[in-house]
Amino acid sequence: MNAIRTVNVVQYIKPLREGGSLPAIVKADDEFLYVLKFRGAGQGKKALIAELLGGELARLVGLKVPELVFMNLDDTFSKTEPDEEIQDLLKFSVGLNLGLHFLSGAITYDPLASKIDAKTASKIVLLDSIISNIDRTAKNTNLLDWKNELWVIDNGASFYFHHNWRTWDNHLTRTFPLIKDHVLLVEATLLKEVSEEFKILITTDKITEIINLIPDDWLLSDSDTLTPSEMRTAYIAYINAKLAMIDSLVKEAQDAR
Repeated sequence: MNAIRTVNVVQYIKPLREGGSLPAIVKADDEFLYVLKFRGAGQGKKALIAELLGGELARLVGLKVPELVFMNLDDTFSKTEPDEEIQDLLKFSVGLNLGLHFLSGAITYDPLASKIDAKTASKIVLLDSIISNIDRTAKNTNLLDWKNELWVIDNGASFYFHHNWRTWDNHLTRTFPLIKDHVLLVEATLLKEVSEEFKILITTDKITEIINLIPDDWLLSDSDTLTPSEMRTAYIAYINAKLAMIDSLVKEAQDAR
């Protein structure tokens, strides 16, 4: 598992207003452009954690994901921003945020206009079932066509159990009925084959490596009942629990198809 690079934001370019959490295109000190996801946005640091974990798990199983980087944002940007909403967002996001490499020229995946192979579709559907991603529907695909390839973005709505740590373990035995709304479900005809690959690729060691990428700072909150160490253990337990019931997840998705 490659380490996540850390870069510094040097220029705020423009907000992406189609995103509910108001991400932005920014330039970093490595000269690249990124889509910056803010810790001060609505779902806060938990959305960044879900984005990080979902993205790196997708990369682990062979899906195309823009490079994820940690992005330092200092307090100078909020002082020069005229828009009050963005000014507040920048102010509350000083510190470590998450960026995705900006895919210039990419277009939103359109299920009516684009073809996708069955294996890629099956990988995305099954992974979204494992990470409980409620936000990959026809209304909001969170997939990009870039250079004739499909790229997975925006996993921030995954792992929704972590919004209430008091009841997190209630989710360990649940399947994911919302898979019925997945934008790629019809094309996902190789779920069983893909599940066998996942069993080999997603090992406890790899899961632990990915969980350990989460900055400690993102696991600290006055409202949470668990320590950062307990949260890491919980994330590992959750993913392992879903892998242990992967045959049930496959059947649920096949039945929904």
